[in-house]
Amino acid sequence: MTSLQDAAAQDTSDPLAGSTVALAHDYLTQRGGAERVAMIMAQAFPGAPLHTTLYHPRGTFPEFGSVDVRAGPLNRFGLLRCRHRMALPLLAPAVSRRTIHADVVLASSSGWAHGFRTDGRMVVYCHAPARWLYQTQRYLGAHTSAARSPAALTERAVLGLLAPSLRRWDVRAAGRADRYLANGSVTARLVHEVYGLAADVVPPPPAVLPDGPEDPVPGLAPGFVLCVARLLPYKNVDTVVEATKVLDGVELVVVGRGPDQDRIAALAAGAPVHLLSGIPDAQLRWLYRNASVLVAASFEDFGLSPLEANAFGTPVVALRAGGYLDTVVEGSTGIFFDELTAADIAAAVDTASRQRWDPEVLVGRAAEFGVDRFVQRLREVVGTVVRS
Repeated sequence: MTSLQDAAAQDTSDPLAGSTVALAHDYLTQRGGAERVAMIMAQAFPGAPLHTTLYHPRGTFPEFGSVDVRAGPLNRFGLLRCRHRMALPLLAPAVSRRTIHADVVLASSSGWAHGFRTDGRMVVYCHAPARWLYQTQRYLGAHTSAARSPAALTERAVLGLLAPSLRRWDVRAAGRADRYLANGSVTARLVHEVYGLAADVVPPPPAVLPDGPEDPVPGLAPGFVLCVARLLPYKNVDTVVEATKVLDGVELVVVGRGPDQDRIAALAAGAPVHLLSGIPDAQLRWLYRNASVLVAASFEDFGLSPLEANAFGTPVVALRAGGYLDTVVEGSTGIFFDELTAADIAAAVDTASRQRWDPEVLVGRAAEFGVDRFVQRLREVVGTVVRS
């Protein structure tokens, strides 16, 4: 057991004593911030089963191997486990037909898990209302060359057909929740706009912290620029790659994988860019610690990767938008750029490299978003819902 699990198991005054708690998550097929939050939820409620639609152990974090993961019938199809986006037309019916038996279900949702039914209460932790329904153009990268690929055109056509019915399903599912939580102010505002619901902000903690082993990445020397993001159009990794071409003598390390991988690799050909995917946390810790700066260029609902970089004493260059406004303190923990262009990113990286940063301030900012605080808040909310 981890210290979090020990504390939860030994607390005899726990208001959840005698109550059953279950967890839910959209799908466990990738490695991202939402999946890390789901892992922490599993630690916060030891022994709670984690219900999901698809589970691909090799595609997500190995720590889920110690969790009671309960995948649905779609998981029998190996192609869907490896390419969950192909399951989009099937996911709403799949979650709607499953009832989770528990006093309280805590759902980690970016679009689907809040649709599971339960004979108890439902608390939704919302990472974002479904981007493919409410931020479709941004999600598909409508203004990028990737948007013109056959796969993107097909996906856009499918979404166009399904979106009206999916929005109705989505709003009905959200309305069944007893309590909504949001990861940041941007998400809370979207929850109100889309569902007409009030959501309490409970910021997630940085999940990759310095309290673990560090292993160097062969072939890399300290001082590179780091970008940690799934390779999806709205993450704007292509623009970060283009910015690196403007900067003389600067190496870029991109950590992530996704459907945009081949296109990013083609853009990076011949440039000082290293594309890494599926690396262990020990190597990711080394990368965070030895980077000169982290570049965060996507439109995020919560700025998680800047906090992880700060925890290792690394400053951030971030797009002045979305969730980064919740986590980056300009001039103190990072620098913002205003336009999503290679020139603006390159200029901000150059400025950040010349500035002196106080490691204590950087680490202190990350500490404000601690795991213990997050777990305590989740247990308080679930306990309140149980007693109501």
